Amino acid sequence: MESTFGINPADVIKISAKTGKGVEQVLHAIIERIPPPAGNPLDPLKAFLFDSAYDRYRGVISLMSIQGGVLRRGDKIASCFTRKKYEVTELGIMHPEELPTDCLRPGQVGFVACSMKESSEAHIGDTFYRVGQPVDPMPGFKPAKAMVYAGVYPVDSNDFLKLEESIRRLSLTDRSVEVTRETSSALGQGCRLGFLGTLHMDVFRQRLEDEYNADVIITAPTVPYKGTCVLFAGQTFIRSTEDHTRLYASPVLHRDGKTSIVSNPTDFPDPADFASGGRAKAVQEPIVKASIIVPEKYFSAMMELVFEHRGTGLDWQSLEVAGDTSGDGRILMTATLPLAEIVTDFFDKLKSRSSGFASFEFVSLPSPDAFGTLTDMRKMTFLLNGKPVDALALIVHADKAEALGRSWVEKLFKVIPRQLFEIPIQAAIGGKIIARRTLSALRADVTAGLYGGHYERKLKHLNNQKESKRKMKRVGKVDLPQEAFYDLLSK
Repeated sequence: MESTFGINPADVIKISAKTGKGVEQVLHAIIERIPPPAGNPLDPLKAFLFDSAYDRYRGVISLMSIQGGVLRRGDKIASCFTRKKYEVTELGIMHPEELPTDCLRPGQVGFVACSMKESSEAHIGDTFYRVGQPVDPMPGFKPAKAMVYAGVYPVDSNDFLKLEESIRRLSLTDRSVEVTRETSSALGQGCRLGFLGTLHMDVFRQRLEDEYNADVIITAPTVPYKGTCVLFAGQTFIRSTEDHTRLYASPVLHRDGKTSIVSNPTDFPDPADFASGGRAKAVQEPIVKASIIVPEKYFSAMMELVFEHRGTGLDWQSLEVAGDTSGDGRILMTATLPLAEIVTDFFDKLKSRSSGFASFEFVSLPSPDAFGTLTDMRKMTFLLNGKPVDALALIVHADKAEALGRSWVEKLFKVIPRQLFEIPIQAAIGGKIIARRTLSALRADVTAGLYGGHYERKLKHLNNQKESKRKMKRVGKVDLPQEAFYDLLSK
């Protein structure tokens, strides 16, 4: 730790919670090293919201730190971010349970119930003030925005209303989730959810299953893309939004200068739209600034991993401390990575190639740098018997399209049940097929009841069977069962 973080061993307190050793030194260190809260009771009220919870009887319960002034029951307060006004109905301190008090003074941290009905109104980092006495908000506040999107569908389509209610209740305690309805021709009705990351998505799914006993299918996670498109008179193209700070879809550039954001692969433009004279001009994908701390012996493996995932601007520096002779130096690597490359299996690969010793974190770049340079992204669709399955559509980079298409076709080949006619399974980008497997047909033994006679009797039955299968393939419809979706998307 001294080598990695530059900690002075003399400042480290030896403590054991089990035996009680060093507890008194810790208490003295808190008093000596941590400055007391500053604030004047005579100043205008300034309260910092750092957490909240939902109570079905009292609404949103906010945890606030009073930076200045005094907050009393009955005061009317307002948010610096939303400008909405509330009346304080209850307040107190946590001791450790709720203990009601008459007021909260500077330096105190307590709970506040103020008739706030929606959890989405409680933004972490927001500043509240007394109505009529505005104050400057606390610096550094940024509203939470979704970075990863995925579709959530019930395994049984009849359970959609139950699933929607479960998502609504769960989102009351998780204000960072964005929820919109969507419909898939293959999976039926479902919800499009926006998450802060893949870990957030996995925790939300687990809570749905554990707390509400919901059986759900989650589609492959996607990130929002920014693009520019052309809009011709009398035509519409992709959902567009004027609020570019919220990532609802992938921005695709319009030739008339407008942009739209696309998060659902089914809304992504086809390759023909990018051709000369087409409606789409270009696409930008979100990028992040990534930091990796890794031991020196794994440095080359981490470099390969970063370049495999289209990393740019790679830089590194040694974290060795002067006088350290252990030889176990660490390296801090920084690089710019596309968000789409790290939302799936990047972290697993990083831990595998570093034997678990590497640490990884990333931050979103501030606007307008949140979206990188123009990139060659493509929409990949999967066809069963020549008909596309919208729930399996993906947005991929052109360099990885062929390998990814073959991988998914192999997965589909293993999970789709055989029919009475052969089923071509294809991965396509626009009108170009990049991968294909054919699922052979189930064949009944139509000659089992024929004994003896001329061979043309059997041949006639076989020809009739062949013709019937040809008609079936022409008019037959392949329904991908929900169990197959679950097996495919859970791998």
